[in-house]
Amino acid sequence: MSSSSNTSIARKARTKAEADFATWLMMAKLGGFDDLPPNAQSFLTDYRTRLETMSEAESTALAVREVYSAYYSEMGGTGVAPEPKARTVTTEGKVVRLQGRPKPQPGLSAARHSTKPMIRKSLPALLIFAGMVALIVAYRFLIQ
Repeated sequence: MSSSSNTSIARKARTKAEADFATWLMMAKLGGFDDLPPNAQSFLTDYRTRLETMSEAESTALAVREVYSAYYSEMGGTGVAPEPKARTVTTEGKVVRLQGRPKPQPGLSAARHSTKPMIRKSLPALLIFAGMVALIVAYRFLIQ
């Protein structure tokens, strides 16, 4: 398997691990721990145990790393899961925000901000408006 496919698998596994762990943690905080799958309960139990000896940020990072490694293997990644680029995790109140997302490529952003989709959406609306005006004019003409 090529390194680019392993990199793609690693990226997908990392994103899924971060999202799943955050979801599991929120469900556990809301009292839905028993509704979680067994692997999620195992990861959260280990996370809670580590909280006694380390900070919340360190325990969270380690738990996400464990989930990421498991997902990487499940998705077909070969060897040890590569260490992803570091993201900084900031906690504000009870919300965890991930910073350091990859910046969009310049070629893609120009295509996104194109006016072509706007023309496609406004053209049917303009035709509907013109049709309604024509109907009103024809109705008034026929009544007189």
